[in-house]
Amino acid sequence: MTVDIVLRPYAGQDRDACLAIWRAASEAGHPFLTRPALDADQVLVRDVYLAKAAITLACDGAGPVGFIALIDDFIGGLFVQPGRHRQGVGRLLIAAASRQAGPLSVEVYAENAKALRFYETLGFVPTAERATDDQGRPHALVRLGHPCLAAICGPNDCPDAPQMTAVTRT
Repeated sequence: MTVDIVLRPYAGQDRDACLAIWRAASEAGHPFLTRPALDADQVLVRDVYLAKAAITLACDGAGPVGFIALIDDFIGGLFVQPGRHRQGVGRLLIAAASRQAGPLSVEVYAENAKALRFYETLGFVPTAERATDDQGRPHALVRLGHPCLAAICGPNDCPDAPQMTAVTRT
């Protein structure tokens, strides 16, 4: 099965779609965060983080299915609709971001084993850990870095993903 994914830059009208993707992916990947914590984080994402980052969206024929938010070479966020997990969308966004920014780094909740495995599969390695998240909550974060771009395979090299064609629009 071939799924065409178009990568394009974020525009103001994408805010609500990005927030919906962020919320669904955060609820799936961060079940240890309470609803009030996610509500507070959503305000920060909407009012602060979306404006700070260079965002690339992954879209299919129905619209955005994921996005990556870069601050220089730091992945401020990578979020994919849960129904699109394990289909190569995140890998495609990481590959595009690495072509844009070079070797990348990211912080992931230590409790989010699936995200840690995802990044480690792409060649990211743990470089540091801290005991609290950005809001001071007692949820450890693991910083991972990617020492070499060669370990990130192309969008069609993932055996678990349907064949995908990336089309970049500027």
